[in-house]
Amino acid sequence: MMLRPYLMPAILILLTPAVSFSDDDPAPQKSLSKGKTATMDLDTPLLKPWTGPYDGVPPWTSVRTEEFIPAFDIAIERADQEINAIADNPQPATFENTILALENAGQDLRRLESMFFVHASNLNVGPIPDIEKSVVPKLSVHEDSIYQNQKLFERISAVHDSDAMKDKTFTLAQQRLVDDLFKTFIRKGARLSNSDKARLSQINTRLARLFTEFSQNVLEDEKGYVTWIDDEAKLTGLPDSVVDAMASAAKERSNLNGQWAVTNTRSSMDPVLTYADDRGLREVVWRNYYNRGDNGDEHDNNAIISEILKLRAARAKLLGYPTHAHWRMEPTMAKDPQAAMDLMMKVWPKAVARVKEEVADMQTIADAETTAGQSIKIEPWDYRYYAEKVRKDKYDLDLNEVKPYMQLDKLREAMMWAAGRLYGLQFKQVSGLPVFHPDVTVWEVSKADGSLAGLWYLDPFAREGKRSGAWMTDYREQQNVTSEIRPIVSNNSNFVKSGDGATLISWDDAVTLFHEFGHALHSLLSDVKYRSQAGTNVARDYVEFPSQVNEHWLDTPEVLNQFAVHYKTGEPLPQELIDKIKKASTFNKGFDTVEYLASALMDMKLHLAGDADIDPDKFERETLAQMGMPSELPMRHRTPHFAHIFSSDSYSAGYYSYLWADALTADAAERFVEAGSFYDEEVAKSLYQNVMSVGDTIDPAEGFRRFRGRDVDTGALLRKRGFPVE
Repeated sequence: MMLRPYLMPAILILLTPAVSFSDDDPAPQKSLSKGKTATMDLDTPLLKPWTGPYDGVPPWTSVRTEEFIPAFDIAIERADQEINAIADNPQPATFENTILALENAGQDLRRLESMFFVHASNLNVGPIPDIEKSVVPKLSVHEDSIYQNQKLFERISAVHDSDAMKDKTFTLAQQRLVDDLFKTFIRKGARLSNSDKARLSQINTRLARLFTEFSQNVLEDEKGYVTWIDDEAKLTGLPDSVVDAMASAAKERSNLNGQWAVTNTRSSMDPVLTYADDRGLREVVWRNYYNRGDNGDEHDNNAIISEILKLRAARAKLLGYPTHAHWRMEPTMAKDPQAAMDLMMKVWPKAVARVKEEVADMQTIADAETTAGQSIKIEPWDYRYYAEKVRKDKYDLDLNEVKPYMQLDKLREAMMWAAGRLYGLQFKQVSGLPVFHPDVTVWEVSKADGSLAGLWYLDPFAREGKRSGAWMTDYREQQNVTSEIRPIVSNNSNFVKSGDGATLISWDDAVTLFHEFGHALHSLLSDVKYRSQAGTNVARDYVEFPSQVNEHWLDTPEVLNQFAVHYKTGEPLPQELIDKIKKASTFNKGFDTVEYLASALMDMKLHLAGDADIDPDKFERETLAQMGMPSELPMRHRTPHFAHIFSSDSYSAGYYSYLWADALTADAAERFVEAGSFYDEEVAKSLYQNVMSVGDTIDPAEGFRRFRGRDVDTGALLRKRGFPVE
């Protein structure tokens, strides 16, 4: 998953959680007038260009949290002044004095946002939640002031309608930049009447508040619902590495020896549901995790979701779209909701049918294990547990045997090695640079010719105040207008740190590690001129393609033979186990696909419902029943904690993107297979030239077409998952 506070070209668009205030709170006002105020003299590193090597690095160790709010006031004021100067320019509008000027505007604010939202995602403790509640509505108001600036839009329109655009004397990148900016302004309300613009601003500001409240509620439930264990007998079945990590988590949180803690994150939950023999423990852990945001207390998200959906529907109608889904999907590859629904429904019935087969296999084992007079019906907290038993029965593969070979540090080396083979990148750990937490390491990334590719920060471990999951963040994007500025990116995960020695992760976590690194590579390999077209600044349903395709290098023999080595003996993963992994590659794909698609379909159906009054829990139950959702497994993200779609507008009506991108991924992987190796130099070069380096300078469909030699074959997606193509 990608996370960063702004995506749209040239202007600052927030995709981060925001906060709620009560309905009778006054609308937020800009805290500074157009004239200079005392706070404009605030002397803080938060408002200064980054210094040091690598064209400057974030000054993490100089951050004083009490300075964030006044710094934002100043940075917003400076950005306002820069925007107004562009809008009020008496000279005729040109690409340079309008479009390029917008590219360069708001640099103080952009740097400040990067630093603050890393704190909001990775260090959300102490005053940070309250600061976020204050800051995000101000940023929403600032964003609207840009899109609703009539003089500015007239200048953008003049460039868009110029002879240079009509005659195509602009470069293709310039044409796309102008066209995207022009359309974005329209989609954000530039052509509305003044009264409608005011209403739009009210909606956006309220949404900004609700997004943050939603996100903070989920974080509170992740902090508050830790499962404590004081009976060692309940740990039966769990691998030693998991038990050690649980003991470490308990000691970290309460300094207690002889107890174990399961934190309320996926990386902690998953191994318990997979290996714990104690069914009662599995159920408690499952309910804690899947009931986040849905516990009927002060952190319950249902009312927030209802209001978000109403506001989104009203905004879409105001902007001239049938639904929020139509508005969100206009700039994507899919273009409209029906195209996304068609792809999802092509896969859904095949996935549900596979789940029925998987459940039947599991039920057979469960029945054989029960004593006379007892029976077990597979429930959601049983699925992973019995799936592992089926895996061992059918394929003689116990992933518990694989985990000792999955060392986090060695897998990090593996990712770097593969990136070197494919793209010529070299990684060197550097010390002495500021970091925001002791767990963070920093790596200098060089190109094949020895020149700088960028910096990569790695923040791998779970801790209190860190949002769950895994994601990539751009601290600084690549650009090359007057001089080359290289990117600074990070990968962030929630692996459970070992008490001592090597940190071992699951096979699925290793896939996630490679996935997020694919996002980082997309930014590090960027070779474009304009920042807003760099790296991952591409269509939402294309951005997951480079990350998903990078997953395929994990299970290549070259990686497994070198880097999947036993944490005690150093011996490589036995070929017998590798063969079993390959043979079982499509095992449990019914679960994986239905779990994901249920959330993706729910997202789309919620946002196609228009302005209907929606009770989220009721809508979820009824929609799943109508879809024929198997009762034995849950959605990957239940509605009350579905942060992808309710902590911002980012993935709303867009969670389908992972499937859309995986159709591209599966077909792209088949090209490497056809070439005979995932390290084929010609294919890797084509992937770099047409996908990894070009950002949004060309249409993504054209980029894929150049790489593959044709349009995507969606049959590859079904083949990858082991489903019938016809």
